[in-house]
Amino acid sequence: MSQEDDLLKEALHGDEVSRRSFLGKFASAVFAGLVAPAVAGKVEPLHAAPATQAGNLVPLLNLPEAIEGEHPVERMMDDLRRALQKPMDQRKWGMVIDLRKCTGCSGCNIACVTENKLPPGVTYRPVMTETQGTFPNVARRFVPRPCLQCDNPPCTPVCPVKATWKRADGITVIDYDRCIGCRYCMTACPYSARYYDFGTFYGDSEGGERQPYELLPTPEYGKNYLRDRGGSPIGNVRKCHFCIHRIERGDLPACVLSCMGRATYFGDMNDPRSLVSELIAQPNIMRLKEELGTDPKVFYLV
Repeated sequence: MSQEDDLLKEALHGDEVSRRSFLGKFASAVFAGLVAPAVAGKVEPLHAAPATQAGNLVPLLNLPEAIEGEHPVERMMDDLRRALQKPMDQRKWGMVIDLRKCTGCSGCNIACVTENKLPPGVTYRPVMTETQGTFPNVARRFVPRPCLQCDNPPCTPVCPVKATWKRADGITVIDYDRCIGCRYCMTACPYSARYYDFGTFYGDSEGGERQPYELLPTPEYGKNYLRDRGGSPIGNVRKCHFCIHRIERGDLPACVLSCMGRATYFGDMNDPRSLVSELIAQPNIMRLKEELGTDPKVFYLV
């Protein structure tokens, strides 16, 4: 007779206190039975099941963490270093966001605000919530939406002073010193990915005392802009730029490193060996509003 059988027999013929004691002992015995094989090395490792016949469920594609046993951040750093060794016009930056893994924590948004010293009303990485289905069968998913760095951006040709353009490596940028704040580009962007800096501070709504972190310089486009002096980028349109200042010194964008679910990937799409190139080739990839012909360079795994 097994230990579990002895405990069950004791509980059936005992009082309330005995039954309570049984629950604790039984749980401990079951837990020990589960753990012991693992400690002894008897549990076989899990492997992805092969694709089944038609009519049965097919397992999800392998996650990037399982690719060659290398951590995705390490691989993206290798991809980044390799890309920076090439001329700018020979690399094309792209981003992949796995919607199956995004938890909606907004950690990427917070990291972006912190990295770029963004003021109230300006956010480069909002996380939208999408609801699907009909009650009671309702589901929702979270969709981070940075600037999509379109290959055919409708925001650039409308600028009357040519203050925004697309770089050779695929990133759309803004010249704060040239921007006049007309906001034509904001209207032209079909993704609402551009914002206007009105010059407000978080401290203004808390008794007028601006906090020290709000007065730190904004390290965008290779310059340090001091907003407390009233100059650029106050009065300018602002947007996500894939953290150019980080990329060019060999670091990944802040949103990529801060993602606790490892749902965001970044790299050179012109490199067939890069992680993003491998993910973009998956059959479950999609882009937002592809029918507009903007050819965005932010992709989503669904």
